[in-house]
Amino acid sequence: MAAKIKKGDKVVVLAGRDKGRSGEVLQVIPTETRAIVRGVNMVKRHTRQSAANQESGIISKEATIHLSNLAIADPKDGKASRVAFKIQDDGRKVRIAKRSGDLIDG
Repeated sequence: MAAKIKKGDKVVVLAGRDKGRSGEVLQVIPTETRAIVRGVNMVKRHTRQSAANQESGIISKEATIHLSNLAIADPKDGKASRVAFKIQDDGRKVRIAKRSGDLIDG
């Protein structure tokens, strides 16, 4: 099945403590049906300094959020939109925002 939400997409949070906030998708984890969105679902983690991680102390970072709680931001007005798929004349399968009919994939 084609992915409705991909890395780099602008999304809007539909449910949870960050409802209404938007951000860019940093990573999608399809096996867990979850995604990491920049600036959304922030959690505090106590970390120890190591060779890989020079920073220690309490660090804020993004936690995963379920894909069902995310919707693509419409390219026209930035509001939440559903995704449709369409085959173009040249044979490419593209994503389209149902709200405005605009192309999501360039």
